[in-house]
Amino acid sequence: MDRELAAHPGTGRLFPSPVPPGTGWPGDPATPRTPRARTADDVARLAGSARTLADVDARSSVCRACPRLVEWRERVATSGRRASFAHEPYWGRPTFAYGDPAPRLLIVGLAPAANGGNRTGRMFTGDRSGDWIYAALHRAGHARVPWTRYAGDGQQLDGARIVATVRCAPPDNRPLPVERDTCSPWLDREVQLVMPGLRVVLALGGFGFDGFLACARRLGWSVPRPRPRFGHGVEVPLATPSGALVPLLASYHVSQQNTFTGRLTEAMLDGVLQRARELTDAS
Repeated sequence: MDRELAAHPGTGRLFPSPVPPGTGWPGDPATPRTPRARTADDVARLAGSARTLADVDARSSVCRACPRLVEWRERVATSGRRASFAHEPYWGRPTFAYGDPAPRLLIVGLAPAANGGNRTGRMFTGDRSGDWIYAALHRAGHARVPWTRYAGDGQQLDGARIVATVRCAPPDNRPLPVERDTCSPWLDREVQLVMPGLRVVLALGGFGFDGFLACARRLGWSVPRPRPRFGHGVEVPLATPSGALVPLLASYHVSQQNTFTGRLTEAMLDGVLQRARELTDAS
């Protein structure tokens, strides 16, 4: 593993890539003593026993349960860095959720990008997809600033939280089914912990949409049958075991494949977030 030190773009502090837990990276929730999951059973046990979101963040950020994903994320962080970021340290660890710890809106994506979240250590940060979603969240009144650069850049979310169905960057942005399933207890526990104030879930892309529906079923939520189909602007009525209504909204993913081609426009994304705002304000 490459242990050459490089300066964090915001703080100037030197870090190796990947970044060891508890060494001062902005927002790092883990310490050297944080327990590490090395198997799917470990993930289920450590996620299930997490008492707080801080526990979920810390434990998931040092997870090593999926060998293919561990190898890929660390290879990108060392020998596979993009040339434009070669002078920066890479986080190279699972990317934990980001945002308000008591969200009304939960945004569910696919997985961190190899040179985005896998580099910066923050969801949807450091790539064009992040530029789109944070700018839209700013227009919707959820983000302090309309841009995203690196962990510790002054960004802050109000009333919204972003999480991924898979927390490690996967090769070709395609996690395997076994990797999705192994990672699912982190999402399940996160949703359980934010459920008291949650009013709306927004899925970015079909993977996040299907992943959240599966999560809802595992947690005993009421989910329509037959299985709802993904589409931009789709709204699915869901209910928690206590009977609280938490609709699931869907948007095309903010990937460059969609935004560069015009399949997803700013107006389309703003429309979905406006609908989410209407639903949260009405509840």
